[in-house]
Amino acid sequence: MSTRRLSELLAAVPNLISSPADDPAVTAPIEEDSRQVKPGGLFVARRGLSTDGHDYIQAAVDNGAAAVIGELSPDQVDISIPYVQVREGGEALAYLAAAYYGFPSRRLVMIGVTGTDGKTTTSNLIFSVLRKAGLRAGMISTIKAVIGDEEMPTGLHVTTPPAPEIQMYLARMVEAGLTHCVLEATSHGLAQHRVSACDFDLAVVTNIQHEHLDFHGTWEHYRESKAMLFHHLMAGTRKPGMPKTSVVNLDDGPNAGFLLDIPADRHLSYSLLPEQKADISVKQVDYRPASTGIEIALPDGGMVNIQSALVGDFNVSNILAAVSACYSLDIPLHQIKAGIEAVDAISGRMERIDEEQDFLAIVDFAHTPNALKQALRAARLMIPPEGRVIAVFGCAGLRDPAKRVMMGQIAAELADLTVITAEDPRTESLDEILATTAGTMAESGGKEGETFWRVPDRGRAIFEAVRMAAPGDIVIACGKGHEQSMCFGTVEYPWDDRQAMRSALQGAPLKTLPTA
Repeated sequence: MSTRRLSELLAAVPNLISSPADDPAVTAPIEEDSRQVKPGGLFVARRGLSTDGHDYIQAAVDNGAAAVIGELSPDQVDISIPYVQVREGGEALAYLAAAYYGFPSRRLVMIGVTGTDGKTTTSNLIFSVLRKAGLRAGMISTIKAVIGDEEMPTGLHVTTPPAPEIQMYLARMVEAGLTHCVLEATSHGLAQHRVSACDFDLAVVTNIQHEHLDFHGTWEHYRESKAMLFHHLMAGTRKPGMPKTSVVNLDDGPNAGFLLDIPADRHLSYSLLPEQKADISVKQVDYRPASTGIEIALPDGGMVNIQSALVGDFNVSNILAAVSACYSLDIPLHQIKAGIEAVDAISGRMERIDEEQDFLAIVDFAHTPNALKQALRAARLMIPPEGRVIAVFGCAGLRDPAKRVMMGQIAAELADLTVITAEDPRTESLDEILATTAGTMAESGGKEGETFWRVPDRGRAIFEAVRMAAPGDIVIACGKGHEQSMCFGTVEYPWDDRQAMRSALQGAPLKTLPTA
């Protein structure tokens, strides 16, 4: 473990309000969970959405904390060890963790990827290209962290890991001799300062669509959270020979102009549409049931032809984002092509499940209106004209309720048959969530019992969808993807849509717990 003086760590923290006279040695990592505090470590207390870290200060002291950082004034905290007041605990946590590990992002080429949909796929594509180019690269995605040959899961649900975890991964990458890191940055991760102490060199956006307004409050706040990645570019430490570059999707309407207005050393744009006059654009696309051929035009007048196992317009856009990012890093075209083509599947993203059935079965993470629309459109391209799209999806509890209406409308329009079901209802009434979506589908022309059904148990829902499928159809279960749990009440129960789909294809529904 590293040893740092408290004063050394505090020197990195913006918006300090008070500092103690004592300067203890910090010999263990920074933590925001009092239960994880080790003797000699720092505890950062901050107000959260459901709990207040200040309530656990004494527990951290009892576990041997060397000092406490918090948002309360010192006269509100009665402890015998040094206490520091900061304006924003989340931001302080990020910079303290970075300082403790010696600011590892300053010794890596940092590539940040954000957006509502497509972040994980784009991150994996960039990571694959870096490796094909012979670069020693690591990745921190919402699914896993990859350091050399080691892969570590990053959580039950998709979000950017906490700041101390990110900095620990980055430090391990530096120690392992890596030179590049691809980091997937969610809006929550950006707004909660989990990546604030990362010195980015390249910022990539896929799109900004309707999502997470339950957390961000307004569309403007949500978009501004995404934009924080681009603001971090010029604020971060400069590295020799590495310009600060932003990669922006011109197909994303006014969001493109919003992001292009944020200063950078250079901007690179991409688009599916030649008329957009983007720096990197599609010349021609050949959509096939199990693959996509793409001819891409480059800024220097060159072309690159890519044959990808990924399908759908949205994956063409993800590929363009990855090509743009890697082109900006001066990676040779043949290595970009090889890296993109090496990616044949992303966990839980349009993932095929094959039990020798005579129709297609797909599991996809689509859990936003735009992602559902793109997934269903892609599904249509994968089957013959007479085939049917059979969709299974739900809407999460304690999340933006407007999605329930929007996703119901999309399913009614783009799927032939739909089974609506549970997706992390949490403490909300599952029946009420389903009723909202079902009502919208009926208003959009659907007929319950004929074109859509309500099946609260997700395993049974997938099973019923499979039972309806005929040769040439496609069954697509959306919303969970690679996730390994589903939340009922406040408890995370083990769950895997891929396992549920396999079980259904084998003739037995996987039971959802608890009984819905």
